[in-house]
This record gives sequence, structure tokens and C-alpha cells, in this order.
Amino acid sequence: MNKHDMQLLYAYNYWANERALAAAASLAESQLRRDLGGSFSSLWGTLVHIVWGEWRWLGRWQQATFGPGPDPKTCLDLPALRQRCGELATAQRAFVESLSEAALERRLSYENPAGVTWTYQLAQMLQHVVNHSTYHRGQITTMLRQLSAQPVATDFLVYIDELAASAGR
Repeated sequence: MNKHDMQLLYAYNYWANERALAAAASLAESQLRRDLGGSFSSLWGTLVHIVWGEWRWLGRWQQATFGPGPDPKTCLDLPALRQRCGELATAQRAFVESLSEAALERRLSYENPAGVTWTYQLAQMLQHVVNHSTYHRGQITTMLRQLSAQPVATDFLVYIDELAASAGR
């Protein structure tokens, strides 16, 4: 995967996260935090997990102890989480834009929370993060349906179609 592809992937990821957050904004606080039995219990927990995971991975790539700026788990409400997600996307975008093709092939090591060290190419880690967020956005779609709320399409090709439509204006 080359730098241009990675930039497109991260632009898509921000778009999809924002759509999921916007869909969640239609819910009452009690719905947002209702335990639905998912991996992270509630829609709120799943949204926080997505943003936290992306924050944690960016910190690893920047070789920080955790992530850049405040921990998303400290966000108390959806507007704060949306703002933190936007700040994170800006930092991700700057990071991806700063990479060379050679940097994408560089192998990086990190230690997971269990203390196990893993090593992968940076490009593989970058792809993993978007894939991880996509997986959890699928869970959010199910949760929105369980709450009788309108889910949103966050498919990559829907994003590509929107890009094409906006370019044709």
C-alpha cells in the first residue's frame, strides 16, 4: 500500500467515524449508555473504544507513552468525544502525510497491554487500525438498530461515491 492509498484510507476512516458519531447524536443519553451486551456494552462504550484505540495506536507510531493529547476515555459526553475524534483525525492526517514510502515499510515494535511485544510493518499497523474501527462501526450499526435509531452507511465505496459526487459539482 502506498502513501496516497493510506491517505485515502484515513480520510475515509474520519468520514466514517464522523457519520457514526452523528448517528449517535440522535439518541438520548440513556440510550447511548444502555448496556446492549456488545463487546464494550453500550454504543457509548464502543464509540469511546474506537477513538481510544486510534489514539493509542497513533501514540505507538509516534513512540509516545500513550497517545497524543488527552485520553478519549476522559470525554464525558458525545460533543466532547466528537471534538476529540476530530483532533485525533487531524493528528492522524498530519502523521500519514509526513510518511515516506520507505517509512511505510519500516518495522515497528510495541508492547500490548498484556506485556507482549509485537512487530509489524507500519503500513500493516495503519491498515489494522482502520480495519479495527470498521469492525466496531459495524457493531454500532447493530446497536443503533437495537435502539430503533437510523443506522448510517459507512462503507468505503459509499465514501468513494460521495467523493465522486462532490468532485462533479
